[in-house]
Amino acid sequence: MAGTATDIYDANVSSTSPTVEIDHSSPVPLHEQVAAAIRRAIADGEAGPGERLPPARDLAAVLGVNANTVFRALRTLREEGLVEFRRGRGVSVTGIGPQHSAVVAKARELVAVARRYGYRPEELTAIIEKVSVELP
Repeated sequence: MAGTATDIYDANVSSTSPTVEIDHSSPVPLHEQVAAAIRRAIADGEAGPGERLPPARDLAAVLGVNANTVFRALRTLREEGLVEFRRGRGVSVTGIGPQHSAVVAKARELVAVARRYGYRPEELTAIIEKVSVELP
């Protein structure tokens, strides 16, 4: 039946395939390529805040990769704060832009390292303030 939700959804998913290409011969791991493609789509406004992404299995079929590769890419993007997983609702885009999410991801790494070395939050804040003044 033409015009069903499935037909419309399939058209939307397949319409993104020409703009996203995964290079299986590239030295860049496939999951990183997939994550980069989704980051780019978010940055270009193809997927806005609050919008749901297609299911991972559908993305995998469109991109020509294994579903586990897409799941791994989506977990990376979740750690960066770009997407969020909601039980029963799938994966949706957060309101954090890719540039901001990269800073958040690095801040999380910094906090993790600081905790391992026993720094308190206020000590880490002082270090960041000092370093930011020292940089040109």
